[in-house]
Amino acid sequence: MIKARKLAYEYIRRDEEGNVEGIIRALDGVDLDVKRGDFVAILGHNGSGKSTIAKEINAILEPTEGTLYVDGIDVSNGEKVWEVRQTAGLVFQNPDNQIVASVVEEDVAFGPENLGVPTDEIHKRVDYALERVEMTSYRKSSPNALSGGQKQRVAIAGILAMKPKCIVLDEPTAMLDPGGRKEVIRTLHELNKNEGITILLITHYMTEVKDADKVIVMDDGKIVMQGTPKQVFSRVDELKAHHLDVPQVTELAYELKKGGINLPDGILTNKEFVDALLGQR
Repeated sequence: MIKARKLAYEYIRRDEEGNVEGIIRALDGVDLDVKRGDFVAILGHNGSGKSTIAKEINAILEPTEGTLYVDGIDVSNGEKVWEVRQTAGLVFQNPDNQIVASVVEEDVAFGPENLGVPTDEIHKRVDYALERVEMTSYRKSSPNALSGGQKQRVAIAGILAMKPKCIVLDEPTAMLDPGGRKEVIRTLHELNKNEGITILLITHYMTEVKDADKVIVMDDGKIVMQGTPKQVFSRVDELKAHHLDVPQVTELAYELKKGGINLPDGILTNKEFVDALLGQR
């Protein structure tokens, strides 16, 4: 679905006369492979390059160097921009930046309308998208009356209505409370499992990635770690070196293991931890 080779992007800062004042290399030689139907999480602290890669995949930014293909489409091909964006929809951190209509169902219809989809098909897509994110009963509501988690699900429905093969989410739960975060993550896993949609979740919440197929860690514009959640979270000291925390239960198990208790690496859930401890008896 997504294939990048030696991908780089530079932000150029200019003064009022247009002279170059500085260059920030936000992506630096990234190789990335995401298979169709995968649920991939990208972790990294602020400034690691993870949001830049989301904008590259959605053709908002064009690579400075290297190549990036989305479902076989070269994102650098200016004539294919809308095709790229239909294939890989982007959900932003703040749903208020993405909701444009005063009624939920009208907002979900906005994308397919702009793609020139026939009216009858738009109605079907709106019904489908709202059902998939469990927001059908709010279709006549104003988005302003919704909670943060509900707004984000409406934003996801708006992308779904365009029938993408892949959804890229740039820290979609950063502005939500714990309940809203759980709503959105559950919705993403259901879309991935039931609809076969490739999910690329960019986040800094460690607990959101434990059920991903693959975890990628970025730092300073580079991919520095990747593997299954268990493989990545087995490397606690390395994660901390890249300014990332680990789930509390993972760190507790790690410290106990250092203290001499025979526990497996990469414990991710309370149940795993309890089962492993009971196994010591």
